[in-house]
Amino acid sequence: MSDIEPQTAIGKVLWHFTMSLDGFVAGPGHEMGWMSGISARPGLVDEYVRTTGAILGGRDGWDAAGGHRPYGGLWDGPVFVLTHHPEDATPAGGVTFLSCDPAEAVRIGLEAAGGRNLEVFSPTIGRDLLELGLIDEIDLHIAPVLLGEGIRLYDNPGGEPIRLHRLGVGDPASLVTVRYRPATTARIPAEAVERLSGRDAGLPS
Repeated sequence: MSDIEPQTAIGKVLWHFTMSLDGFVAGPGHEMGWMSGISARPGLVDEYVRTTGAILGGRDGWDAAGGHRPYGGLWDGPVFVLTHHPEDATPAGGVTFLSCDPAEAVRIGLEAAGGRNLEVFSPTIGRDLLELGLIDEIDLHIAPVLLGEGIRLYDNPGGEPIRLHRLGVGDPASLVTVRYRPATTARIPAEAVERLSGRDAGLPS
């Protein structure tokens, strides 16, 4: 499966994440070590660095990141962190802690983005903006890993399904097919193989 067309900077609100195959964007406690060893096509990071004008995130994710800048420090621009308690946040250069509703945070972020895109780096904020109709696009990079637990991209028990249209050519409601094999495969002990073979042949086990 090939990538879609490169991202463009036209003032969109992007909900943007690398996600595990089972739907998690972070491990427990926002742990991100699972992303080590995962590659991306050449130029992908530069594409987002070039088209991103501002970033909007949540307090939990920002605190877990320890003040590290997005995209490994390659991107430099205004970061907005939405929090209920801006007074106890640790100040950081280029970071503004907001205490407002998500729609107002988007307005502030888009203005600061200066015509480029506002990227949303929070599952919770993204869900709220989706319900408000303020998400223009969801950009997901599916990593070849199953986490089993952690922080989901979208978690809304009891809510109605959100229908999406896939960008690119073809039917926008079509499935996207991916195919993987486990990187490590458990080997059946030789004696177990012999027992199974004997059973298939009708021999006593």
